[in-house]
Amino acid sequence: MWSSRLGAFLLGCACLLAPPAQAREYDDVIASGYVRIGLYRDFPPYSYLDRGEPAGVDVEIGKRIARGLGVRFEPHWITPDENLEDDLRNNVWKGHYLDKNDEQPLVLKRLADVMMRVPYDRDYSYMRDSTGEVINEQVVMFGPYQSESWQVAYDSEKIDRVSTMAVFQYHSIGVEVDSLPAFYLTSGFQGRMREHTRHFASVPEAFAAMRRGEVDAVMGMRGEIDQQLAQVASGRYRLAENGFPSMGKQSWDLGMAIKHSNRQLGYAVEEIVDGLIRRGDMAQLYRGLGLHYALPAFYRDTAN
Repeated sequence: MWSSRLGAFLLGCACLLAPPAQAREYDDVIASGYVRIGLYRDFPPYSYLDRGEPAGVDVEIGKRIARGLGVRFEPHWITPDENLEDDLRNNVWKGHYLDKNDEQPLVLKRLADVMMRVPYDRDYSYMRDSTGEVINEQVVMFGPYQSESWQVAYDSEKIDRVSTMAVFQYHSIGVEVDSLPAFYLTSGFQGRMREHTRHFASVPEAFAAMRRGEVDAVMGMRGEIDQQLAQVASGRYRLAENGFPSMGKQSWDLGMAIKHSNRQLGYAVEEIVDGLIRRGDMAQLYRGLGLHYALPAFYRDTAN
């Protein structure tokens, strides 16, 4: 017991004394010949490994960013922490001493040069803590590249049509455990859908259960649902038409994040991504992966 306590004490001392990981500036990235793109691991269809190779729409965008910079693409895999602020701190501006996937836990985990799939939301970017300090002051969130939303897919042999969530008072629906849809379906509407809500480890697992006849529908992010429908390639499973009353924000824009001191890299990346969107390359990339593409609000507003 004494030796374990001593080890924990020494580890804590090492963590306190070690300097924070250094974010690489634009010139460092170009000189190195590669850019580290921060991607959430095991998160299809956005970023995951397919037969050992990085795959997903964020991976493809990362490769195009690297190509635009004239450097090599290098994935920086992110295991989600308790919240997004932790993910930004651990992967964009400070680093983490206790990375469970690191064989050398006393060595700071390397930082991503650019992190993908970060909310592009002014209120979140400038959110303050109880003392009035800006929580994400070390981070710049920029470059919206996609609008995401919630979606329901259903088995048309079990349900004729889903135009309202009221049908799930009588039909079962699968959701990812601890997700916003799980909370919405079990807590809203005076709990009338709670007993028909089934929880799964992921949206793909929920969709597999629907194919086995265990649930009649699945709710998840539009991209997750699109990927599952593309893999099934059957008219039996369809997209619902309904909205989600009392859910609050039902669609949101996604962008990227860099450390606040590395704006030059951010400007270069933003220009590349902006070109992809305005030329139609981004929409084509999504379509090529069987995914629906929705423009972020910034581009919808400027188009009007």
